[in-house]
Amino acid sequence: MAEFETSGGSSGEKTRGRTTIADGVVATIAGIAIRETEGVHSVGRGASKAIGAVAGRVGGSSGGGRGVKVEVGEKQTAVDVDIEVEYGIPIHELADKVRAHVTDAVETMTGLEVVEININVFDVHVPGDDDEEDDADSGRSSARVQ
Repeated sequence: MAEFETSGGSSGEKTRGRTTIADGVVATIAGIAIRETEGVHSVGRGASKAIGAVAGRVGGSSGGGRGVKVEVGEKQTAVDVDIEVEYGIPIHELADKVRAHVTDAVETMTGLEVVEININVFDVHVPGDDDEEDDADSGRSSARVQ
C-alpha cells in the first residue's frame, strides 16, 4: 500500500493530509490497461479468468484487477499478470505494448514508479475454437455414456 503526504504547495508549509493507495487499486488500473491492449484475449487463468469474463458482461461490476498481482511499496510497484493472446499477434511486440500501457496508466494515475511487469503468456486463442470444442465435448459425452 502506497502512502503520500500532501503539502500545501511551497516548502515549509504544513502537511495537508495523507493519501493511501490500496494494492487493489493498482491491480485494477493495471488490469484495465492490459485488457484495453489490442491482441490480449483474456487476463488470468482458471477461476479468475471465468469470473473476469462474467464480470466483464455484467454492467457496473469492478473486476479490473482479476488475474493481476501487484506488489506496492511506498514509491514503486511491480506487476505480475497471466494473459491469453490472440492468434497471429507477435507476442514480443504485444508484451512491449502491455508494459507501455500499464506503465503509463499506473504512473499517471498513482504517481508510483512501475519497476517491473512480468507477463506470463499461458495460451493462444484461436477464433472459432471455443465453438468447436463445445461441439466435440458434447459429441464425446453422448458417445461415451449410453
